[in-house]
Amino acid sequence: MTRLFATLLTSSAFALVLSVSACAESETGTVASETETSTAVTAVASQDAEPAPEAGAPDAAITNAPQSAWRTVDADNLLRITTTEGVIWVELAEAFAPTHTARMRELARMDWFDFKVWHRVIDGFMAQGGGALDNPSVAAPTAPIQAEFTIRRDPSEIEITELQERVVNPRADTSRVQAGFWNGFPAGTQASAAAAIMGDGRVSSWLLHCDGAASMARTSDPNSGNAQFYIVRGSAEHLNAQYTAWGKVRDGLDVVYALNEGTLGETPDFSPSFIEDISVASDLPEAERATIEVMDTNSSAFAGYLDAVRNADGELPDICEIDVPVRVSE
Repeated sequence: MTRLFATLLTSSAFALVLSVSACAESETGTVASETETSTAVTAVASQDAEPAPEAGAPDAAITNAPQSAWRTVDADNLLRITTTEGVIWVELAEAFAPTHTARMRELARMDWFDFKVWHRVIDGFMAQGGGALDNPSVAAPTAPIQAEFTIRRDPSEIEITELQERVVNPRADTSRVQAGFWNGFPAGTQASAAAAIMGDGRVSSWLLHCDGAASMARTSDPNSGNAQFYIVRGSAEHLNAQYTAWGKVRDGLDVVYALNEGTLGETPDFSPSFIEDISVASDLPEAERATIEVMDTNSSAFAGYLDAVRNADGELPDICEIDVPVRVSE
């Protein structure tokens, strides 16, 4: 069975801050028409006929995209997160966070996450997991790893489609930079053209904390990330380039939103959802692997899709509100 996802999501911005113990503690938040066709007197239009799709409609852009416009996610860069509420498939962004993606594979293969809880789930912000039920701050038997908040990117090797201007971080750095997509991941970057005047021929780039971004939790020490992670539920723009984003939910975002909300030890009568298992897809039997295809964000088909989702004034929605098309076969 193949499922297709291309719904535009509207993310609300929330003013939220992170706790020192791990990832987050919330503050008060701020954060196809049918065309009638006239006919001659002698021709009667059937009331049962389906209307033709609107020209440029997003669904038409997806349906008409050739197979060459779809990128199949490598099974070694795909995590299956099985929870008490359902299954989440997350693609790893090794080019942006090689140490963190290696850590997630390592912990998955040693079954570290089995029966850990989603101990902090905040509406409009994120779901944090990896802690034990009796002690959410229990440390994994691995050493903390160095932050990978940003990378120095050679634009000729790692290409980001630059689509709009955006601030780096609404709290920490309000300088304006470019935003676009790398392999279907929303990303922020210095303009690629700036590489020509950089001593190393590179520019700084980072993955954005849009809805469904997967990132590593940490304390106030930037290099304290270890095992606890979180998945954005809504918007976490104030974490951009301040926390290491290492992945993106490709299927199962509805499951992320279905996780029980609350904070262990703080919310009365909170019963957290559990992580039952995290597995690297390449380690699973073939019958258990999902085939996930992401539209190539450098393709002409994606350019057509972008034209179809433009606002009435011709402008694109915010980069975090553009849902990259995904096909899932099970």
